[in-house]
Amino acid sequence: MMKKIYEIEEGEKPLDNIKETCGFASILKKVGVIGDSLSSGEFESTDDKGDIIYNDMYEYSWPSILSKLTGSQYLNFSRGGMTFKEFYETRADKNNFWIKCPAYIIFLGNNDLFVYNQNVGSVSDINLLDPSKNPDTYFGYMGKVISKLKSLENDARIFLTSIQIDEMSEERTRVVKYVSEEMKKVVKLYSFTYLIDFTQYLFKYDEEARKKIAMGFHPSPLGYYSLALAFGNYIDYIIRQNPEDFRKMAFVGTDLINTNYPDNFGK
Repeated sequence: MMKKIYEIEEGEKPLDNIKETCGFASILKKVGVIGDSLSSGEFESTDDKGDIIYNDMYEYSWPSILSKLTGSQYLNFSRGGMTFKEFYETRADKNNFWIKCPAYIIFLGNNDLFVYNQNVGSVSDINLLDPSKNPDTYFGYMGKVISKLKSLENDARIFLTSIQIDEMSEERTRVVKYVSEEMKKVVKLYSFTYLIDFTQYLFKYDEEARKKIAMGFHPSPLGYYSLALAFGNYIDYIIRQNPEDFRKMAFVGTDLINTNYPDNFGK
């Protein structure tokens, strides 16, 4: 009997099945990506003194690779060093990045929490009725960004991504795990919003992994390709897990309707 390719197999977890095509991720035809160096394709070079120079090379980034794998358009709003705070307060406005898209992927946290030491906060920092009241915490700014995206396109599918464990320190791992647990609560606040839980399901970005797919802290081209497959196949899993949520994906951002099926089905 032919396997039902649109269903989750019994016991299947995210990233159990890696498809080169990334499966149903290709139904997302225009995706905005908000991230830092891990999304901008950043590589570390050295100058004649041996000092590290950071280079954003977008053609190697996982959104660029995922665009080629799926045939979809990925708008990359990322840059090295990005944080939720900077994106919300200055970068998006300065670069006209508040662009209406049917889907968004958000992947921020390393700089917020471990470079600028932003106060972490919690899901309780998110005020849905008035995001301007969110405190200046990691989760407060996260809520401001998501609420802003929802104001642009209320039916946008938003994929919030947790941080991959790198085992650089026990305290860092503790924070990463805490953030992932709080993100599980965040996605429940908004319609059509899902967690890509790299903390739990992506391989550890430890010293052994970096020897093979990194060049310093940042990934090598192999690493960015691996991230592209991880994002694409995780989204495929989410779509197969929630088919009703994606039934009318083609109509998001248009004036088209189909009254035979309820909006926000299953939410």
